[in-house]
Amino acid sequence: MALGAFERLARAGSSLWGSPLGFDAVRSAGYNPATLRPRPLREHYTLTDLYCLTAQELARRLAAQEVSAREVCTAFLTHIEQTEPAVRAFLTVTAEKALAAAHVIDERRARKEPLPPLAGVPIAIKDNIVTRDVRTTCASRLLENWAPVYDATVVERLTAHGLISLGKVNLDEFAMGSSCENSAFGASCNPWDTQRVPGGSSGGSAAAVAAGEAPWALGSDTGGSIRQPAAFCGLVGMKPTYGRVSRYGLVAFASSLDQIGPMTWTVTDNALLLELLAGHDPRDATSLTAPVPRFTQGLDNGIQGVRIGVIQELLGEGTAPQVRAAVEAAIHTLETLGAQIIPVTLPHTQVAVPTYYVIAAAEASSNLARYDGVRYGTAAPGSKDLIARLTASGVEF
Repeated sequence: MALGAFERLARAGSSLWGSPLGFDAVRSAGYNPATLRPRPLREHYTLTDLYCLTAQELARRLAAQEVSAREVCTAFLTHIEQTEPAVRAFLTVTAEKALAAAHVIDERRARKEPLPPLAGVPIAIKDNIVTRDVRTTCASRLLENWAPVYDATVVERLTAHGLISLGKVNLDEFAMGSSCENSAFGASCNPWDTQRVPGGSSGGSAAAVAAGEAPWALGSDTGGSIRQPAAFCGLVGMKPTYGRVSRYGLVAFASSLDQIGPMTWTVTDNALLLELLAGHDPRDATSLTAPVPRFTQGLDNGIQGVRIGVIQELLGEGTAPQVRAAVEAAIHTLETLGAQIIPVTLPHTQVAVPTYYVIAAAEASSNLARYDGVRYGTAAPGSKDLIARLTASGVEF
C-alpha cells in the first residue's frame, strides 16, 4: 500500500543523534537496529523474519492465514532471546502465557470463528501497567515480586481484541526518569547504539520496538516519557489527550499528567493501537465520555493547506544544534508536502518546566507514599516499630 502523506512526513522527520535515520532510510538500507546487521528485505519472509514486519502487516498475514499466531509469537520470543543480552528491554518475558494465548487464537481461526482484526499480534507492556498474575515491578525492588490480582483497563482491551502480551518491559523506577538508567534491575540500551540510552521513562518500550522484540508497545507519559524515548529510538510515540485512555491500573506518578499511549514503528500502527485503547472507562473518574474517532481514517489524504504552528520559544537558547537541524528538516518536509507553516509565540513557555515540577513532585509524593512496606512493597525484616520499619524499608530498597 502506498504511503500516505502523514506517514511519509513522520518517517522523513525521524532522526537519531543528528543523523537522518528515519523509518524509510533504515529499511531501505537494510539495517536491523538491534545488531546493525543487514535486514532481510524481500517479499516473502521466513518465520524467523517476522519480527521485521509492522503490526498492520502481521495482522493482515494472520487474517489471511499465511502464518499462525503461534509462529508469529515464536519468532518474536526467539528474537527476544537473541537480542536481550545487548538491549535489556524486558523485565519479565511471559513466553508460556503468550504461546498458550496464540494457541487459542489459532484454534478459533481454524474453526472459522470471527476474530478481531488484530488477533494474534504480539505486544510489550510497560511494567507500571498492572497485569493479573504477572509481576508488575515498576522497576523497583519494593515491588519485585508483586503480582496484581487484576488487569489494567488497557490490558483488558488488548486481551479482548486478541493481542498477545510478550511480557513487561523496563522503565525508570516508578516512571521517574528520562534515560531508563534508573531501574533497580539495570539500564536498558538504545538498540541503534548500545552505548547510548533509549530515553525514558518508557525506555524499555522504545528499545523493545526498535530492536524488533515487539511490533509495538504500551508506554506511559507524564512529562515526555513516551515522546522522548520514541524520538531517541526513531519511533512514533503518542501521548493521547488527557482522559482519552483509561488510567485504571496504571501505577500513578502524577495523576493529573499521566497517560498511557502507543509506541510503534509507523503512524498507521499508532492509530490502530490508539483506536483500540481509547474510550470511556467508568472506573477512571477522569475518563472522557466523548466518542472515539477513527484515527486511521484520513491518513492518506495528505496535508495540503494544513496550518501547522512552530513554537518559536522552543527553538531558542538551549536547543542542541542536532535537534534544531532535525526540526528544521521536518519543517521543510511539511512545506514540501503542502502545509502552511505559521510561526507561533507562547510567552509562558519559560514557566512550563517549573510548573511541571511543582505539580509532578507534589502528586508523586502523595501517590508513592503507599509503597511503605505496609500497604504495598516489601518491608525490611527485623524492624521493631512502625517508624523503624518505614525508614529501613526505604533505605534498603
